[in-house]
Amino acid sequence: MRLIRPFRTSSRAVLLTVVALLITASTASAQPVHVVALASTLDEVLNNIRNWIIGIAAAIATVCFSIGGLRLLINGSEPGEVDKAKAAFKAGGVGFAIAMLAPLLVAILKTLVGDR
Repeated sequence: MRLIRPFRTSSRAVLLTVVALLITASTASAQPVHVVALASTLDEVLNNIRNWIIGIAAAIATVCFSIGGLRLLINGSEPGEVDKAKAAFKAGGVGFAIAMLAPLLVAILKTLVGDR
């Protein structure tokens, strides 16, 4: 039985084209790398840390509030689920408290490292 290979000639053509392109391609020249996210002062680093703390804490707190609300809406009649919803609301409150206190924490850190 004879096997039909319809792509045999086209695969050779593709291979020859790729080899020809690799041979005729010019060499790439290295360009200097410019770092965009480089902080130049300690104050910028601490402000970036503060912004990250606020963003992450607020996002986690929002998720906790959403989970607590869904638990309360879906299983509001079961006492165990109501307790879990209350715990999620407490965790969300703690997360928002951390987000609000982040500037104070960074200010304390700035005084500890001596940057005013």
